[in-house]
Amino acid sequence: MTALLTQLLGRLPIGWLQLTHNRTRFAAALAGVAFANILIFMQLGFLGALIESIKMPYRMMDGQILVQASDANTLQDGSPLPRQRMYQALATPGVADIVPIYFGRIDWKQPDGTVRTLDVFGVDPNAEVFRSAALAAARDELKLADFALIDRKTRNVPRDLIPAIESGMQYTFEANNRTLTVVGTFEIGGGFAADGYLVVSDQTFLRLFKQRMAGAPNHLLVRVAPDANVEEVASALRAILPGTDTAVRTIEQAQDKDQSFQTTQKPIGIIFGFGVIIGGLVGIIIVYQVLSTDVADHLKEYATFKAIGYRQRFFLGIVFEEALILALFGFVPGVLIALGLYKVVAVATGLPIAMTATRPVFVLIATVAMCSVSGAIATRRLANADPADLF
Repeated sequence: MTALLTQLLGRLPIGWLQLTHNRTRFAAALAGVAFANILIFMQLGFLGALIESIKMPYRMMDGQILVQASDANTLQDGSPLPRQRMYQALATPGVADIVPIYFGRIDWKQPDGTVRTLDVFGVDPNAEVFRSAALAAARDELKLADFALIDRKTRNVPRDLIPAIESGMQYTFEANNRTLTVVGTFEIGGGFAADGYLVVSDQTFLRLFKQRMAGAPNHLLVRVAPDANVEEVASALRAILPGTDTAVRTIEQAQDKDQSFQTTQKPIGIIFGFGVIIGGLVGIIIVYQVLSTDVADHLKEYATFKAIGYRQRFFLGIVFEEALILALFGFVPGVLIALGLYKVVAVATGLPIAMTATRPVFVLIATVAMCSVSGAIATRRLANADPADLF
């Protein structure tokens, strides 16, 4: 490594030699950088899982435009829509079909007394609402009262329950004083607010949520005619529907608004963002302590170089060399450990947490910047040092 660095730098790699001279301190420094990397990777992973879980139900929707209440920020909140808006929208040129969607949330009590939270979609069984072969095949079953399909990725259910349902077993449970019969599965995946999803017919939904009315769905899913432009149809809908109680968004726009709201205004998204910043600060402090101690230990040697005539940029080069070495050598174990932790968390929680292609690049750049900042701070003592005062 010394020979390689000598060729790359065009001089003796003083920074590398100083770091490796005390192997215990070098190992501790690498562990600190790796820890900061792991912290950043995990916070970014949780933030990414939050964003991915927000996107999943939108990706399932078989439509191009979503009409929501004007106060709706996510699929879960917002006032119900007057059904009259559906008939107004149907008269808009370019609109091929509109399907009302009802949305609610129930608590599902397990045999062991624990509670699972399920987000419930109420839809017309005859309509094409979701891009799911399993849901399309179960239309006849959903027409029956109190029959439901459950998300096969629902978290923390008995291990053999989902396979048993998929093999033909009917599973019953009570919610909101109704007995629901689960006759099949589909796949979306749970998020941070709920453990999974449930799909029922619109009639079953209204029996399950007695305070809701048939004439007030949560969302209107609009399918655009094949020869129509989605943006033009959306603009036409905005012109027709009153903005006082209605918001018209393409599926992508609704998804982006949901994502922005939950990551910038909800506590969980803000916490993950601050976690990334804290991880960077931890790394800066750890690397600064290492580099500052190293500068202090070799201050007389640096002073000798300074007395000979070496300029400040020479010392900056040595310290930045050390910072870059710490960044690169600490990054490798950090990313490997993070990959293992991602798998553990994904299995334990069912969250869609995974390493993206760009995340390691971002973290590596952030790590180099973090270590460079630490190096710049650590060299301030050298800039003010007078060689005559050190002997």
